[in-house]
Amino acid sequence: MKSAIVPENAPAAVGPYSAAIECNGVIYVSGQLPADPVTGAFPEGIEAQTRQSLENLKACVEAAGLTMDNVVKTTVLLSDIANFGAMNSVYAEYFQAPYPARAAFQVAALPKGALVEIECVAAK
Repeated sequence: MKSAIVPENAPAAVGPYSAAIECNGVIYVSGQLPADPVTGAFPEGIEAQTRQSLENLKACVEAAGLTMDNVVKTTVLLSDIANFGAMNSVYAEYFQAPYPARAAFQVAALPKGALVEIECVAAK
């Protein structure tokens, strides 16, 4: 059985998807763009956008009653792989050992011109 997770402190889903879904104790968080949950605006630069995407992801995880320590897998989508180092520096602030498994790669484009989008899987 699956149920939707609706975070209060993250941007609302803008399409036919849920911000996060829980199924059998596993939380699947949709890709989080760097949108401010109040204004919808993106901050400037890869560091600020990575931080906002991770704050949105964290809000989804916490809405499920978990913490970032429960994250077991992330996927990071970058508009430019040259931003990997700067993204990685901010990303490291949000996780501690044992770190989640991760894939990170460049994509052709992200919605609304975002520089980064991050999704995750967390487990109870």
